This record gives sequence, C-alpha cells and structure tokens, in this order.
Amino acid sequence: MDVANNTENSQNSLSGDGGKRRRWKQVLNYASVVKQMPFFLFLSALAVVYIYNGHAADRLNRDIAKTTKELKELEYEYKTIKGEVLFRSKQSELVKAVAPLGLKEMATAPMVLTDNKKENN
Repeated sequence: MDVANNTENSQNSLSGDGGKRRRWKQVLNYASVVKQMPFFLFLSALAVVYIYNGHAADRLNRDIAKTTKELKELEYEYKTIKGEVLFRSKQSELVKAVAPLGLKEMATAPMVLTDNKKENN
C-alpha cells in the first residue's frame, strides 16, 4: 500500500509540474508574447521616463545648490563692499584720502557769494 501511495504521489507531482509547465508554455508562446508587446513597450517607456526624471531632479538639485552658493558669495561681497564704502565716506577718511592731492579741510566757514544785480531787482 505504501508503494502504491508513493507511485501515486510521484505521478501527481509530475503531473502537477507538467501542468505548471504547460501554463508557462501557454503564456510564453510566440503569439501571446507578440500580443503583450505593446504593454512591454509601455513598461519600457515608463522605465525610461522614470530614469530621466530621476536624473533631471538630480541635475536641478545641483543647479539649485550652485546658485545658492553663488548667491551667498555675492551677498558676502556686497556686505563687505558696503562696509568699505561707509568707512571711506567718513569725513576723517576723506581727509586722509585727499591729503596726497594737496587738499586740506577748511578751517573757516565758507563764504556765500551773492549777485547784487538780482538783489536790487
């Protein structure tokens, strides 16, 4: 009885595998593959678009990081130059800057010139 069960089980397992093999053969035959070709092409196109989207996002992130870095550098440069201009525009610094040219700060108040002809009219 055990021998009969073993042979029956082995036949069932072979026929079970054979059934699976037949299903795969039905799925993978030429006609069904050709029938599914538009779907495979769609999946391929979708994969290409997905990969392109990832690369485009990476490129965009690099560009944003580069622009942010340049903006910070320009901001620092602006602040430095603005500080230098404010420092050099002080009266004491202007006096030092024009001293080599022979210009001196006035000790007396400036005189106001008036036109007598306009005052008489």
